[in-house]
Amino acid sequence: MKPDRTGWRAALISLVLLACLLAVWHLATLPRESAAGGAQDEYAKLMGKSGGAAKSDGFPGLAQMGQTIVRELSNPFYDNGPNDKGIGIQLGHSLGRVGLGFGIAALVAIPLGFLLGMSPLMQRALNPFIQILKPISPLAWMPLALYTIKDSSVSGVFVIFICSVWPMLMNTAFGVASVRRDWLNVARTLEVGPLRRAFLVILPAAAPTILTGMRISMGIAWLVIVAAEMLVGGTGIGYFVWNEWNNLSLTSVIFAILVIGATGMVLDLIFARLQKWVTYVE
Repeated sequence: MKPDRTGWRAALISLVLLACLLAVWHLATLPRESAAGGAQDEYAKLMGKSGGAAKSDGFPGLAQMGQTIVRELSNPFYDNGPNDKGIGIQLGHSLGRVGLGFGIAALVAIPLGFLLGMSPLMQRALNPFIQILKPISPLAWMPLALYTIKDSSVSGVFVIFICSVWPMLMNTAFGVASVRRDWLNVARTLEVGPLRRAFLVILPAAAPTILTGMRISMGIAWLVIVAAEMLVGGTGIGYFVWNEWNNLSLTSVIFAILVIGATGMVLDLIFARLQKWVTYVE
């Protein structure tokens, strides 16, 4: 049996693409010589630039990014006041809000999804409300949450709850309703009670679909928390991005974007592993 080299090939292609991207970045941010004469050279000296060489558009180079990454990661948990906290502290605040809002959404959406999946009557009764509320942008709830709750951190948790509940609810209902009738008929034949049937028959069969909904919800929640924290300020990775932009620190903004992407990838990998763990092959 030949070993599967697909993974190694994919990793090699990814490294080549990364190298190409970094090369393009490096070339695009190289200083270029000014085509003008001595007047522009003199102007460049007055502006603190040497020899008429300047960045093409002010975008930071790889060396600047490397210095920023080393600086931020060397002390990620420093706290010098409300507007000067390390990336680790800011990331922890965001993950805390996402975890709390996501957990509350799971406690609401999964039992309600079971009810909708097992009861066509309840599904028809609640479907109009779901279809009206589901398309509303989570950020549209932020002004109402701030007005009623009067706490920016709790309002952020509420927004995460709103955006997380719908994918979990719909996927749970679909997974429960899609359980094979043969298994349910066997459970009825054996006189298995409704509660025991839900935990021993329906839940294991619907678990992959439920985990899919949770995975989608987590991806949406991580997207929304960044935008929500930009609006309300205070703490969090979204506020860190906005604050560094106000400080005109583009390297820190790019670093924060990379941290957001890496964190989202890790969260997605966790749910992918859980989904694979509960998926069975017939």
